[in-house]
Amino acid sequence: MTERQRLILDVDTGIDDSLALLYAVASPEVDLVAVTCVSGNIDARQVGVNTRAILELAGRPDVEVALGRETPLLRPLETTPETHGPQGLGHAQLPPPSRPLSDRHGVDLILEEAARHPGEILLVTLGPLTNLALAVLREPALPGLLKGYALMGGAFGVSGNTSPTTEWNIHCDPDAARIVFRAWSKAMAADPRIPRPLALGLDVTEQARVLPEHVVRLAKRAGSTPDDSLALERGDDPMSPIRSVASNPIVRYVADALRFYMEFHAKYDGFYGAFIHDPLAVAAALDRDLVTTAPLYVDVETRGEITAGMTVADRRGLAHQPPNLDVAVSADVPAFLDRFVERVGGLAADHPDVAR
Repeated sequence: MTERQRLILDVDTGIDDSLALLYAVASPEVDLVAVTCVSGNIDARQVGVNTRAILELAGRPDVEVALGRETPLLRPLETTPETHGPQGLGHAQLPPPSRPLSDRHGVDLILEEAARHPGEILLVTLGPLTNLALAVLREPALPGLLKGYALMGGAFGVSGNTSPTTEWNIHCDPDAARIVFRAWSKAMAADPRIPRPLALGLDVTEQARVLPEHVVRLAKRAGSTPDDSLALERGDDPMSPIRSVASNPIVRYVADALRFYMEFHAKYDGFYGAFIHDPLAVAAALDRDLVTTAPLYVDVETRGEITAGMTVADRRGLAHQPPNLDVAVSADVPAFLDRFVERVGGLAADHPDVAR
């Protein structure tokens, strides 16, 4: 059997982070080493609760979960309960986690594991880059200690989802993002063997729309028996048939969490479905064949009155700087969604609470 990929996720566990955690646990090629928590969608302490609850739902209470920085580096904390719900998991409710947080701080965990396993850790950040910025400030050699780094963040050729120019994760802590991008630039200039980070921005993550029919497929893969007659044309709640029959704990969680997300997008984006940014980022980090990328030099605006948090991609080479990111410009969304349904549905099928 091929050796599994050591993976650390840095999360701000709202709805799509939780789905990314399920995807990571369900991926046979992954050795999920640990998860670190940062404020973003919700405050970091609730992130810690949500993350441990999701891992227990997924049958992985053994995964270490560490609390990181609880506020952005320089700016006031912002959260988004209108997008992810007051506790961050939409309409879903999970039992409180039984395992405690790690004794380690999230930043310490990243640095210690990278040093313990040089060249083996794949790090994926799914929230603001606060923890990683602190890590590279403490240890500038970190980029060379990791096997690779991928992030969900930025809007490189499209409008933002938080302001006209900014994506949420970068918007929340642009100072941290600037530190991280510049740290990788410096490290790669000193050692060309260090791979460029993979950046999954809104350019591709907003192509990854999960719809009610995908949840039906996931439920079927889990062995649940959802009603296929969603009756969208009659104006019925398209998630209610799934919710009414999904006794499987993971399927029920996915449906309840996504229903909140879908209601949000129906109100603000004109479709009943959800962008699942973070699972796509994890999937692409594990298999780069899912995306096509462009090597670009990217910096982050931190002072602009209306552009703070903008990821500025130098497409014409006007900055005369070598590329510091591989920016995803397209994605094989059907292949990703098939993989998401198969893996998370398979995880649900193996849940210990499912009758055999």
